[in-house]
Amino acid sequence: MRKLLNIIYNFHWVVPGEAARSAQAVAGGLSMLLATQKIRGLINLRGSNPDYSWWRYETRVCAQLGIAHFDAMLDSRKLPTRAMLTDLFAAFDASPRPFLVKCSGGQDRTSFACALYLIHTRGWAARAQAEKQFSRWPYLHFPKEHQRWLRPFLDYAQGQADGQEIAQWVREHYDPHRFAQWLDANGHRGTYREVFVKPQASRWQW
Repeated sequence: MRKLLNIIYNFHWVVPGEAARSAQAVAGGLSMLLATQKIRGLINLRGSNPDYSWWRYETRVCAQLGIAHFDAMLDSRKLPTRAMLTDLFAAFDASPRPFLVKCSGGQDRTSFACALYLIHTRGWAARAQAEKQFSRWPYLHFPKEHQRWLRPFLDYAQGQADGQEIAQWVREHYDPHRFAQWLDANGHRGTYREVFVKPQASRWQW
């Protein structure tokens, strides 16, 4: 039976003892969650947000526990830039294990990032395993209209990479505008809002 804290924060292991995923831990529960699971690194997909109390709380708790904290920014409705994905792969490589990946709800951006992590560390042979990170149960991934590009990204990336490691392909070749064109041409028009330009301040998104 899952622990109550894990249910509240949508916590799951992606790879036991190596990488985990969750929602934003609020109401004073982050310290207990991290300590209970022996987390040594935290990858925040909401980006650096010192103006918001949740970010200040999160970084303070990590500092108190000696946990490495990494800010990587993703937007579930806007196609990521090359720099955004490059920063994410860099965080995967730099973080001590086990680490926790989290966004706001732990459902959409987190599903995308964890799918990329599996392919990044295990190669394209892990594609089927990566696809499972988008499951409705237990991860509660119910994408809205402009969040439906997340899963097709794997189709696009694998086809374009042609066997090349995903991080190398992203660093050398990925272009969000070409991805947008591919989405429109392959039955996914309307699954994204636009290509990411800059974050729009929001207590919930960022």
